[in-house]
Amino acid sequence: MTEKQKELINPLAIAKLLGSSNPKLDHLVRFLNSVRGTDKVLMFIQYWSKVIIWFIYRKKKGSLKTTASLIQRIKNLAGPVSDFRILLRYYGLLPMIQYMNYLEYHPPSTKLALTIERLQNWANIIYYPLEHIYWLGAHDVIPLSEEKTNKIGIWSCRFWAAYVILEYGRLMEQYKDLKRRETGLLKRIKAGDIETCEDPEAEMASIKAERITMFVNTCINTGYLPLTIHWSLEKSNFPDVLVGVFGGFASIFQIYSAWKATA
Repeated sequence: MTEKQKELINPLAIAKLLGSSNPKLDHLVRFLNSVRGTDKVLMFIQYWSKVIIWFIYRKKKGSLKTTASLIQRIKNLAGPVSDFRILLRYYGLLPMIQYMNYLEYHPPSTKLALTIERLQNWANIIYYPLEHIYWLGAHDVIPLSEEKTNKIGIWSCRFWAAYVILEYGRLMEQYKDLKRRETGLLKRIKAGDIETCEDPEAEMASIKAERITMFVNTCINTGYLPLTIHWSLEKSNFPDVLVGVFGGFASIFQIYSAWKATA
């Protein structure tokens, strides 16, 4: 074997192709090392697997047995992924308590926005324990009848739905606040009424960044809305493929948000 061939099969030599510094790889590692980043990748798999199953079922290529086997294998992946995502949220109450404390000392610009965020926090405070009790009951970790387990699951989703509906109100208040800030800044720039310590370009860039974040959060919320309503009903005819479409749509923007947060 020549030296060149040895070098090609040497993993360290192959690693040299990445260069001494690779910011994109570093960013990807940070993203996947975060609980949020991992959760959103798994969310993408969980929901888009439903769309893939629908697509395979519609095409029905090959024998029925082969098709059924392939669909079952995808379900065998999606099921544990869904379970693992719930387990990843085991600590979900702690950030809520932390944010409730932060909110009281750093309230938003309007009383309405503060009220909405307080209600959202209470919705989550109830949602998380109910979801965990549902999961423990569904997996026979705690003794609960199937009827009670399902009822707890429905009520947990109702509080999630309440959070999602309230989020539209919070986003509207955020939009109004951004509009006020932008209008006020433009008026002051036009009038030449800028303090020496101010940086209008930085302030405008901050407003633009917040507007992008608001748009992303609106898209995520819009993906969640039909899902939370569907899971809040005792009987719903919402197709599973649409659960995949809306959840998959939300997952794309969730990944984008988590990626930006780990930049």
